Amino acid sequence: MTTHTSGDRVPDIVVHYLSMKLSMTTGWIKFAIGWIVVFLFRLIPFRPPNFEPMLATMMPFSKRFGVLGSFLFGFLGIVFFDAVTSGWGVWTAVTAVAYGVLGAGSCLFFKNREATVRNFLSFGIVGTLFYDAVTGLTIGPIFQGQSFMVALTGQIPFTLMHLLGTVVFATLLSPALYKWVVTSEQLELGVIFPALGKTTSSR
Repeated sequence: MTTHTSGDRVPDIVVHYLSMKLSMTTGWIKFAIGWIVVFLFRLIPFRPPNFEPMLATMMPFSKRFGVLGSFLFGFLGIVFFDAVTSGWGVWTAVTAVAYGVLGAGSCLFFKNREATVRNFLSFGIVGTLFYDAVTGLTIGPIFQGQSFMVALTGQIPFTLMHLLGTVVFATLLSPALYKWVVTSEQLELGVIFPALGKTTSSR
């Protein structure tokens, strides 16, 4: 019978930490691509409200970049977008944290699941309902003096549009991003900038 002490497990923990750190260090170009996809679509004139790909873009990234990376993708995505469009406000804090939590939750959901359309849809629909409940039913009543029933009634058509967008983007965009961006070795910083890759690997 072989016993494993805590010392035997340390190398595995260290390897996991280092691989996650390396993934985060070399994945910033992929993060930038994901944010650009979201920004460009959100800047389309006359876009239907809440018909946007933030969650659908975040899900495939969460499969690869861990809880912290997934939280930062959602959180910073909102912070950067508001910085160049509407400016920061209370809504920025609420929506950024909500998307950050969704990113972390998506990472946990996909930890032992494949990056399939079915799984993207499953988490996307639940995540959309969570996001709309947290943001749509709090910002108005808490910060703008709106009654809860008015907020709930007004939120329903927005949530339906949001769900429609989630279904469309989770079906088409999420699998494409996972295949062509998230898992692409050609988009790693170490491949694009070999000198940087050697510096990172030597640490």
